[in-house]
Amino acid sequence: MLDQILPLYGMETTGNDVQLFGDGLINRTWKITTPANGYILQQVNQAVFKKPHDIDQNIAALKSYLSKTHPDYLFVSALPGLSGDSLLETPEGYFRLFPFVENSHSLNVLNKKEEAYEGAKQFGRFSRLLNDFEVEKLHITLPGFHNLTLRFDQFNVAVAQASAQRKEKSKDLIAFIMKHADIVTTYKNIVEHQEIPQRVIHHDTKINNVLFDQENKGICVIDLDTVMPGYFISDVGDMMRTYLSSANEEETDLTKINVRKDFFKAIYDGYMEEMGDVLTPKEKSYFTYAGKFLIYMQAIRFLADYLQNDIYYGEKYEGHNLDRTKNQVTLLERYLELEPELEEITGKLTTS
Repeated sequence: MLDQILPLYGMETTGNDVQLFGDGLINRTWKITTPANGYILQQVNQAVFKKPHDIDQNIAALKSYLSKTHPDYLFVSALPGLSGDSLLETPEGYFRLFPFVENSHSLNVLNKKEEAYEGAKQFGRFSRLLNDFEVEKLHITLPGFHNLTLRFDQFNVAVAQASAQRKEKSKDLIAFIMKHADIVTTYKNIVEHQEIPQRVIHHDTKINNVLFDQENKGICVIDLDTVMPGYFISDVGDMMRTYLSSANEEETDLTKINVRKDFFKAIYDGYMEEMGDVLTPKEKSYFTYAGKFLIYMQAIRFLADYLQNDIYYGEKYEGHNLDRTKNQVTLLERYLELEPELEEITGKLTTS
């Protein structure tokens, strides 16, 4: 297939090293190494991103803005093909080519609080540099992506329509979700009363979307397909969900799931170093809530998928999404147990 794609960028089909690259779950990615340069080639997953041109236009708008306001920031965007377009539509699908950032690397696992700090700082920096960008100019690339009200409604439908067997197996988890529906109520209040502003938000702040230099200092953020209008709790919450525990969301030994308070402080310090003068007082009061928001939402998404016979995430073994739900529910339990101590770290009181 790539024999048809590479010439569209003026590349030879022979003499280059082509390797599948990264651990991304959505887009298919290759690293192309030519005698002169390195590149990252991606095929956009149209099953997830229905309108690839919206992504392309968003990134172009952000690139134009940052090139004028912060030209020193490393904004990794797609290179034009021979046609001049940065998104190429072909019979095989949509493709983009990015420059490979030399002397950089990404992390899949966080072992040090300093890495969490650097990641949080980079995502905070990204939103800070775009603070004056007119957010309404961005397309919504994934409608309803972090809409907790929508996700909770979908969960209730899944419960109502689930088989008796699956409902029985997950009854304790369903009860836990319903017990903590106040997390949804808080989100509804945020949206309905416009308590906090919408900003340019990345929406996928896992650590592998940060590039690090050889000294493990953050360089910039990458994978900008989900950048769209949103609330800061999405970025902060996703960092908490994926940085705080030494075990990831696939861990089935629930005793390994924990909340590392020093990592929470690292997220807070790194993000607030960049966004402390940007966030409103109301936003700051929701910093700890952000973790509850995202962990809870992912728990109900996994459980809803299990109840609907694994139609979205799929399963690698029977009960996979049930195990994922137990993982996220356990993480939320640990988080709630420590919430008073986490609030002390931020120096703020929760808003309820």
